Amino acid sequence: MSKRNSQAAKTAARERLRQERERQAKQAKAKRQIVVALSVVGVLAAAGGIGYAVVQANKPSAWEAAKDAKLVKPANTSGENGTTVVVGKSDAKKTLELYEDPRCPICATFEQTVGETIEKDVEDGKYKVRFIGASFLDRNLTGEGSKNALSALGAALNVSPEAFLAYKSALYSAEYHPEETDDKFKDDAYLIKVANTVDALKDNKEFQADVNDGTYDRWALEMSDTFDDSDVQGTPTLKMDGEKLTGSDGKNAPMTVAEFNTAVDKALKG
Repeated sequence: MSKRNSQAAKTAARERLRQERERQAKQAKAKRQIVVALSVVGVLAAAGGIGYAVVQANKPSAWEAAKDAKLVKPANTSGENGTTVVVGKSDAKKTLELYEDPRCPICATFEQTVGETIEKDVEDGKYKVRFIGASFLDRNLTGEGSKNALSALGAALNVSPEAFLAYKSALYSAEYHPEETDDKFKDDAYLIKVANTVDALKDNKEFQADVNDGTYDRWALEMSDTFDDSDVQGTPTLKMDGEKLTGSDGKNAPMTVAEFNTAVDKALKG
């Protein structure tokens, strides 16, 4: 091989080497750009995820939001916030005030024992009944079942006073009332299941929509505030003419039909 050819070969080899290095450099640069881009996307995604988590964490719960929601008063109510719920004949001279929390197990026992007597007395015009619902057990035990059940009772009351009474009885029944530590009433589907045992509410689409949509959630909170603003400390509590009705122990609500009748008859004469 001549010196000229040898030099040309060396020059060509160096050119190929230079081109190969440039190609590798371009590939490396491209890889770095992809890695950087992916890293940026990852950071943005992480930031977005964190931001979403923060937003969700700071988002008010449905019941917190209900405090600022429009107040929808059920039919068959009166008073400034629709929290006066009185059932009975208008010419009945006296009114029995009944304070209850839907999750209260003693309220369930009371309703299972004395509830039918109250309904018959009201039907007979012996007295009217004013119902004041509470939700303090949601605070004491944590949960939202009491508030949610009150909201569903508002939906039943919007149908009719009779539907309200029948539904209240069903919620407190031995078959459907849960243990107070079991927040079962927080589940709309369960409340609707119980409602389907009541003729006026069975497959009632408007009632079901009101339960699922929380139409009366704000009303339930207002009703609960009415209880909190009273001087009543526990449930069930019964009053007539501002005086507490008690059983034979002189302290607690009458828990038998006989004790109830004795207490009511005495109050009616007072």
